[in-house]
Formats: sequence, structure tokens, C-alpha cells
Amino acid sequence: MHELSFTTWVIHISSVLEWIFAIFVVNQISSYKNYTYFFWLGLAMIPNLIGAMCAITWHIYDNPMQLYGLVSLQGIFTTIGNSTLALASFYLYKNSSYYE
Repeated sequence: MHELSFTTWVIHISSVLEWIFAIFVVNQISSYKNYTYFFWLGLAMIPNLIGAMCAITWHIYDNPMQLYGLVSLQGIFTTIGNSTLALASFYLYKNSSYYE
């Protein structure tokens, strides 16, 4: 794991842990007082987490060309994740009584 500095690893790992925690919190909000619209937001966060794990996995193995497909997967999952987050946010906005 010599490709990245220690501080870069700390940022990578803490970002993934923070994202997992955020998914957990959003899902807890969805079960609290039955705010079911937040469930879709938590579900929409998962593709971005998968993309981040692809990137970290590639870095763990020192960025070998044999695993370069993980870079493409990371980009694909990030695109899917950003799209699903936008859709879930729009769904939350349109179907929520908080904004009326």
C-alpha cells in the first residue's frame, strides 16, 4: 500500500466510514415516525458506497493494471449513485409535507 500517503489513506477510509454511518442515520430517520421517503434516500446512497469501495480496493492492491476494471466500475457506480441520489432527493422533495 505504498501508492498513497498515510493521510490520504485516513481520508479515504474515514470517508467510507462516514458514508456508511450516513446511510445508517438516514435509514434510522426513515423508521422514526414512519418517514418512509427517507428510505429511498438511504437506498440511493448505496451505489456511491460501492464505487468508493472499488476505488479503495484498487488502492489496497497498489493500483495494478490487472484490476484496472475497478476504476471503470468506480466511475459507473459513482454516476449511478449521483443519479439515484438526485432522483431520491427530488422524490423526497415532491412527496414530503415538510416543504408545503
